[in-house]
Amino acid sequence: MEGPRGVLSLCLFTVLLQPGTLGMPPLYPMSQLCMFCDLELSSCSGTGTCMSNCSITSICDDSNEVCVSIWRKNETGFSIETLCHDPSKPLYGVMLEDYNSSTCVMKEKNTTSGMAHFCSCTDEEECNDNMLFSPILDPTPDDSLVSVLLVSLVPLVVMGIVVVGMFHWYRAYRQRGIREWESNIKKRKPKAAGLDCDACAIMMDDDGSDSSSTHANSLNHNTEPLPIELELLVGKGRFAQVYKAKLKQSTSDQFETVAVKIFPYEEYASWKNEKDIFSNTDLRHENVLHFLTAEERKVEKQYWIITAFHHRGNLQEHLTRHVISWEELQVLGMSLSQGVAHLHSDRLLCGRPKVPIVHRDLKSSNILVKNDLTLCLSDFGLALRLDSCLTVDDLANSGQVGTARYMAPEVLEARLNLENMESFKQTDIYSMALVLWEMTSRCEAIGEVKDYEPAYGSKVREHPCVESMKDNVLRDRGRPEIPDSWLQHQGIAVICATIMECWDHDPEARLTAHCVAERISELEDEMEKLSSRSSSAEKIPAELKIPTDLEIPGDEQKITGIQDVIAVDCSVSDEK
Repeated sequence: MEGPRGVLSLCLFTVLLQPGTLGMPPLYPMSQLCMFCDLELSSCSGTGTCMSNCSITSICDDSNEVCVSIWRKNETGFSIETLCHDPSKPLYGVMLEDYNSSTCVMKEKNTTSGMAHFCSCTDEEECNDNMLFSPILDPTPDDSLVSVLLVSLVPLVVMGIVVVGMFHWYRAYRQRGIREWESNIKKRKPKAAGLDCDACAIMMDDDGSDSSSTHANSLNHNTEPLPIELELLVGKGRFAQVYKAKLKQSTSDQFETVAVKIFPYEEYASWKNEKDIFSNTDLRHENVLHFLTAEERKVEKQYWIITAFHHRGNLQEHLTRHVISWEELQVLGMSLSQGVAHLHSDRLLCGRPKVPIVHRDLKSSNILVKNDLTLCLSDFGLALRLDSCLTVDDLANSGQVGTARYMAPEVLEARLNLENMESFKQTDIYSMALVLWEMTSRCEAIGEVKDYEPAYGSKVREHPCVESMKDNVLRDRGRPEIPDSWLQHQGIAVICATIMECWDHDPEARLTAHCVAERISELEDEMEKLSSRSSSAEKIPAELKIPTDLEIPGDEQKITGIQDVIAVDCSVSDEK
């Protein structure tokens, strides 16, 4: 292209490229011209107007990109980052706003790396060089005083309202439950004479976890599923899984926390056995898990058992996390033995006959810890009602059940005396002794406390089989170790003697659960007497001293003469 004509064409072409020339839009979009210095230290304190002090100007790669400035404050000072960015995409997790403006107004944003101030603009070249921060208004003295008062008083007012509301709700709820309970009692047929045993059978839980029962049973009646929302898987066993769940109240949006044990369809027999055991109102006791209702969930193809929820979890978890005091050991041991005694008893406290029940799978993971640190028995999937109408053939079909680690010698050997129903109770006593040993091993009163281990610890595998336990329990006559150091504490010595009587190889020689409960109850009084005598420098009579001479037949230690410390009637029967 030569001569004047060619020069004219070149000039015209150049002019046409400029945006807005001759009142016409550009032939193609022009990219933005921005300050582009990445991250640099700055003296800008984040107030008023600041300059980026960036010395590099760059044309953005894409016509869609806008100019951006980012101001940050860290422990060492301030920094400013200038760049180009496409506003349709997030920048450090933040979507850009107000980028069509010609001014770069800073706004605080929460980024992936912390708080920062962002601004973006497009209408002017290098518009991100001049950053405008929103003014921070200094509060007047009056405003400061009002703010302090509000901050101080509002939480107190809110807390007061919450406390009053909770107290009112609690009173209203308890009164409603008592009215419904009394109404149900009045509807029942009166007894001919003596104590009202229907009222005796209904025992409310001390820590209030049974408050859902009236609501659940009155709402369900096995006609429609309860409005339950599963929250968290808290346990898993051989036959079922246990969830923490919310039970919706029928008259409000409030929820109660419950436990839901879910059986798959193929475990119908286990669900039905546990449901039948729980459904008997004679089972109600403060040391037995409170039952709400059972449901068949046809849509989910599941069977549910709904009970009270205890947030402290099972005893095994509690002992793993906590070292317990001597006082806590007494409370735990007492509540455990009282719960087993109630199962085994053939009469209620009011004197009415009751069918004894054997648990057949007592272990620390099947025992729950309540708010007041007492225990309650759970998981009755293998439980057996010792009904007088059962024949020897019926009992023989019950099989060798339970967890191998906690099986009594006669169960491991499959030599239960089916002619005597007491023999089934004696297997529970053996298992209870192992649980008492686990609790004692985590009591600070024994001296050096080691990490939690289940009974027999590392002598067997984590999940030992029946044959492995036979070798340890039957062939070697082994039992969990009771070191001499444990016996230095008077109370622990009594507990250990009780444990050894309960895991005796001869079932007939074992104590009853009722006897164990009485012995622990007497122990507290006896310890107070011994303590008072020691503090007053009185010499303890020889007949009250804990003997320290031990017989050691094999691996088992025997403490003799312990009955002189606590004299309780340990009869064979568990009648109350």
